[in-house]
Amino acid sequence: MVKRIGFLSFGHWQPVSGSETRTARDALLQSVELAVAAEELGIDGAYIRVHHFARQLASPFPLLAAMAARTNRIEIGTGVIDMRYENPLYMAEEAASTDLLSGGRLQLGVSRGSPESAIRGYQAFGYGPEEGMSDADQARAKTGLFRAAIGGAPVAHGNPQTTGSTAPLPIQPQSPGLAHRIWWGSGTRHTAIWAAEQGMNLMSSTLLSEDTGVPFDQLQAEQIALYRAAWASAGWEREPRVSVSRSVIPIVSDLDRAYFGGRSEDSADQVGYLEGTRARFGKSYTGEPEAIAAELSRDAAVTEADTLLLTVPNQLGVAYNTHLLENIATHIAPAIGWSRR
Repeated sequence: MVKRIGFLSFGHWQPVSGSETRTARDALLQSVELAVAAEELGIDGAYIRVHHFARQLASPFPLLAAMAARTNRIEIGTGVIDMRYENPLYMAEEAASTDLLSGGRLQLGVSRGSPESAIRGYQAFGYGPEEGMSDADQARAKTGLFRAAIGGAPVAHGNPQTTGSTAPLPIQPQSPGLAHRIWWGSGTRHTAIWAAEQGMNLMSSTLLSEDTGVPFDQLQAEQIALYRAAWASAGWEREPRVSVSRSVIPIVSDLDRAYFGGRSEDSADQVGYLEGTRARFGKSYTGEPEAIAAELSRDAAVTEADTLLLTVPNQLGVAYNTHLLENIATHIAPAIGWSRR
């Protein structure tokens, strides 16, 4: 299995002491610069998290297009877009345009999303579940329409006054291959099975909204195994991709130690409640690079996934995060089977 690593940025910005991203412009421009730096290091992916009504990255496509314009090889993507907030057909046009600009490097993670800053914020965007639909139903229905649109399905009838026909029309532009680069952000074993049945890649983060009492990496590895079994049962011809996310902070300098040396409280799984559901949160990997490399090589889910997304503390700036990624690439990633390309 070819192992890939990428960074995942939430794009926080705050005008506070110590922040290198004091404004939204800072967060956006530095996200592009970090993608450029990551490509130079041989990192495989530059991914952004999407949140609304918060001082974080929001509308992803202008930023992804800017990343594409400044890079040549690195994958660009999201982890994840909350489909409750989206117009599926407009999003299909934006995604196809961005993918064409990138030369087919777009990897889009989509899902129902996580709790947002606003209560039912998607309603302020003009969207809401139809009668009898849950939030999850709404997100899945929109995802289905989006995927049909990027796959070239007709979604409207032609106007005979302008086209000379009422023949059904697909959205334009179309970007061949994009339909195979859509990932579902899954927080449970059940939704991972559903993603496989739909033919989407699997994106699993440092949180699962269920808990069986086993360590997080084992629960996530079980999720991946169920996903792969469901994929095989569905009879899809291509091989799926699977990503997991981890917080990895090697301590190699006094600056690293000053920022992260005291984070022992994050070195074990945590169990809590999310939207009234018992959830398990994965631990952070902080410490000496050799120790982290040994731990990650034993992480059951990291072993099973083909892609590892590394969450980055973006407010510490491009230089620090480049230093962080370089040390991970040099001292840690080879232990999980990754090699610099």
